[in-house]
Amino acid sequence: MPKNALATPEEPDEQGNLGKRKRRGRGRANGEGSIFPYRNGYAAYVWVTTPDGKRTRKWAYGKTRDETHNKWLKLHESAKKGPVATDSPTLAAYLERWLNEVVKPELAPATAANYEMFVRLYIVPTLGKKRLDKLTVADVRTWLNKLRDTCQCCAQGKDARRDEKSRRCCAVGRCCEQFASERTCRDAWTTLRAALGNAVREEILPRNVAALLRVSKPRKRRVKPWSVEEARKFLVSARDRRDPMYAAYVLILALGLRRGEVLGLRWADVDLDAEEIRIGWQLQRIKGQLLHRETKTEASDAALPLVGICTTALRERQKDQEAARDAAAEWAPSDLVFTTRTGHPIEPRNFNRSFATACDRAGVRRVPVHVTRKTCASLLVALDVHPRVVMQILRHSQIAVTMDIYSEVSTAATRKALRKLGKQLG
Repeated sequence: MPKNALATPEEPDEQGNLGKRKRRGRGRANGEGSIFPYRNGYAAYVWVTTPDGKRTRKWAYGKTRDETHNKWLKLHESAKKGPVATDSPTLAAYLERWLNEVVKPELAPATAANYEMFVRLYIVPTLGKKRLDKLTVADVRTWLNKLRDTCQCCAQGKDARRDEKSRRCCAVGRCCEQFASERTCRDAWTTLRAALGNAVREEILPRNVAALLRVSKPRKRRVKPWSVEEARKFLVSARDRRDPMYAAYVLILALGLRRGEVLGLRWADVDLDAEEIRIGWQLQRIKGQLLHRETKTEASDAALPLVGICTTALRERQKDQEAARDAAAEWAPSDLVFTTRTGHPIEPRNFNRSFATACDRAGVRRVPVHVTRKTCASLLVALDVHPRVVMQILRHSQIAVTMDIYSEVSTAATRKALRKLGKQLG
C-alpha cells in the first residue's frame, strides 16, 4: 500500500467494497469499481499478482477522474498479461542487484568486470535515480545523446584526482573534450539493454525500453595483419636473440592462440611425444587480480596437433625453464609453460611490452598482440584451407566468425580473382 494511503478499515476489499470510509465529492460512476475520490484528486487500485506469487493491490493516483481512470485501465491490462511488481526500485538499486545476483555468478569475470565498469561510469551517474518502472525510451535516448556530448574527464573527475601540481585540463578550467567514442556509447547501451532484458525475464518490467531504441553499430577498426614474410622475419629475430618468449610467439602465430591462452598454458596440457596440446586454461588480470581460469566455451577447450616448429620451440622452452629453476634462489611452484625467471606467472601487460619490443628489434610493423591471431587466420585463408578446418584451428564457436575473416582476404588473392574476372569479361 502506498504512503499516506487511507486507513485500513476504509480501504476497499478485493470485491471493491468501500467499507466504512466516507465518500467525498461525486460518487463512483457505474463500472469504475475501484476508482474513488482521494485527498485533492482520485485514487484507484487493481488486484495483481506480484512476481513472488503474492496477491495484493497496485495503486494509482491522479488529479482528475479521467487521468486516474486511464492509469487504472493500464494497470488492468498489465495484470492480465502476468505478474506485476507493486514497488519499483531505482535503476541504480536494480543494477546493483543485477550485477551481484545475475552477472557475477553466471558470466565470465572479464564480462562481469566490463558490465560493472559501464554501469558505474556511464549509466548510474545520469540514469541511476530514475525509478525502474518509470524509465522510458525518451529517457534512454536523452541519456545516450548526452553521453556522446559529455567530456568524460570532467564527468569522472579524472584530472581532479591528480595531484594539484599535475592538473592540466578539466580541473583547472581547460576542458580536454575527452568524449566517449561511438563504440563506448554502444557498449554502455548494450549493458543497459542486457540489464533491462533480465528485468523483463523476471517479470519486473513489461518491456525493455532500451531494446526499442535503435543505435547505430560503429565500424570496426581494421588493422592489417602481418604478411608471411613479416611473420617469418619476426620469428627468426626472436629465435636468434633467444628471446624467452619465442615459443609463445610461435604458438600465437602458428596456432592462433590468444594471449591469455598462451600465458595460461600448463605443461600438463602439453604432450610433446604425441605432438599435441590442449587449450583449456587462460590467464587474465581482472580488477587487480590475476586469475588462472578455464576457457569460457567448450569450443575453446580443444586439443590441437603441434607442427614441427611448435614442438621444437616448446622443447627449447622446457630446457630453458629447467635451467632457470636450477639457477633461481627461490622458485614459485607452478605448472605454467611461460613464467618469469622466478617461476611466477607473466603479467599480460608485460607480455604486450615484450611483444612490442620484439617487433622493434625485428624491424617489422608494430601490431597489437591479438592481431597475430588474425595473421594466423589470414595465412590459412591464403593457403585455401577449408573454413571448417580454420574454425577448428582457431576454436571459433560459430562459423560466422570464421567467415568474417574470409571476407577480409588478402590483397593478392583479391587481385588474382579480379584478373580472372577481367579475362572472362574481356
